[in-house]
Amino acid sequence: MKSVFKALIMTGLLAGLCSFASAASMTMSGTISDSNCGVSHAKMTSAHAGMTDKACALACVKNGAKYVFVSGGKVYTIANQNLADLAKNAGDAVSLTGDFSGETVTVSKVMMAKK
Repeated sequence: MKSVFKALIMTGLLAGLCSFASAASMTMSGTISDSNCGVSHAKMTSAHAGMTDKACALACVKNGAKYVFVSGGKVYTIANQNLADLAKNAGDAVSLTGDFSGETVTVSKVMMAKK
């Protein structure tokens, strides 16, 4: 009975470690956007003359969209939507550090991209 219990515990620990290994922490360059516009704010900003990408992203999020990270034409869902740096850097080019797992990122740091 003890050996079965030990085997179950070891299997659980191994499964837990594997789940942590699947998320890769890395830094990528891209932009903070919103789930409505994704890669481009062009359609929305052309309909509202003078609206910036930042204003568009903030307006979309205010109306129920979620923040996303766009890099190399790929859109990543941001898991931790309450991070203050997302609103601060919405619509801007950034350097984002986080744990990437598939098409989702848990953001740990956002910095304005150097010009």
